[in-house]
Amino acid sequence: MSFLLAHLSDAHIGPIPRPNLAELLGKRVTGYVNWLYKRAGQHDMGVLGALVEDMQAQKPDHVVMTGDIVNIGLPAEIALAKDWLASLGTPVEVSFTPGNHDAYVADAMRLVREVFEPWTTSDVKTEGFPYLRRREGVALIGLDSGIPTAPFVASGRLGEEQLSALGALLDETKSQGLTRVVCLHHPPHVGGARPLRGLDDAAAFEAVIARHGAELVLHGHNHKPSVTYIRGTESRRTPVVGVGSASARPGGHYPAAAYNLYAIERAGDELRIALRRRELNAAGEVVQAEAEDLVQPAR
Repeated sequence: MSFLLAHLSDAHIGPIPRPNLAELLGKRVTGYVNWLYKRAGQHDMGVLGALVEDMQAQKPDHVVMTGDIVNIGLPAEIALAKDWLASLGTPVEVSFTPGNHDAYVADAMRLVREVFEPWTTSDVKTEGFPYLRRREGVALIGLDSGIPTAPFVASGRLGEEQLSALGALLDETKSQGLTRVVCLHHPPHVGGARPLRGLDDAAAFEAVIARHGAELVLHGHNHKPSVTYIRGTESRRTPVVGVGSASARPGGHYPAAAYNLYAIERAGDELRIALRRRELNAAGEVVQAEAEDLVQPAR
């Protein structure tokens, strides 16, 4: 089995359509000001377009987008983001998980789930998250870590129901011989983000992976590339891989726009997952930046 998976995150589609006064009630006020004076200068849709063009030239078998597709959850933003997500491929070819900006307020959270439902449809009879999508020997399991929070807070949470269902899906797909890839927005390991920005139940997530195992965990949120490992089952640790923002301008506060490719190859009990990171350089070209073999024995 050979499968090429592309992973991008934190597109922050813009510019934000001008909101009316009623739409700026609550947390959206600070978010809109933040966009005008900070984020609008950090995120570039031309950069995002160049990254997507390069990604599509690699001809991945599937694309995962791990959230923060919008900024403050306006209905007009969500409509633009839907069109952009559709440009990546059909819902059969593309999967989505929501982030904290997609759940900016409770109304946005509900609308995002409704609008992006085609890209989160599960192969099993479940409502909401987690979802399971089987693709050519790979089990893509999507989680929703986005929750409405107070201003200046960007944390996430999975909750006991999602974590319990995750464990059951991991067991089911292991018995089917599938390579299990868990996808969510927030870094799901303890210490994976700064205070008020991390996953509230990261320790509980780590415990689920330690009990049930997974071959790969993907996330966004931090706007920078990262690779770490958490305890899994049997003889392998589980790699947890973060990806940078897909629309970040070069020379900004965060690393320039990037996406990841994972070449997943399985022959019997032998599994290899090779990571390739492609990023935008100062000349505006998308180039190979890093390559790494992610499958390592347990310590």
